[in-house]
Amino acid sequence: MADDVFKALADPTRRLILDELTDRSGQTLFEICGRLVAKHGLGLSRQAVSQHLAVLEAAGLVSTRREGRYKFHDLHTEPLEHIVTRWLAQPDQEGRTP
Repeated sequence: MADDVFKALADPTRRLILDELTDRSGQTLFEICGRLVAKHGLGLSRQAVSQHLAVLEAAGLVSTRREGRYKFHDLHTEPLEHIVTRWLAQPDQEGRTP
């Protein structure tokens, strides 16, 4: 699972999408595309952004939910928390990390 997270984070466009979802989770594809253009000057097609969202979803960083005809994208930070605690965990007296 960590490999999927690192793959997802390797792309600068996906990091920008995560930044936008950090600002406001629960956005539609249309909203994300609009924010990428307005704030970052990225003129990506909806299909390209959708493919980036699929990679983020496969890594567990984004989930989707449907409400009527709208599909909302929500940020999930748990995979990042697992990675951070792996390297930032305090070693015990014998020098082992939990």
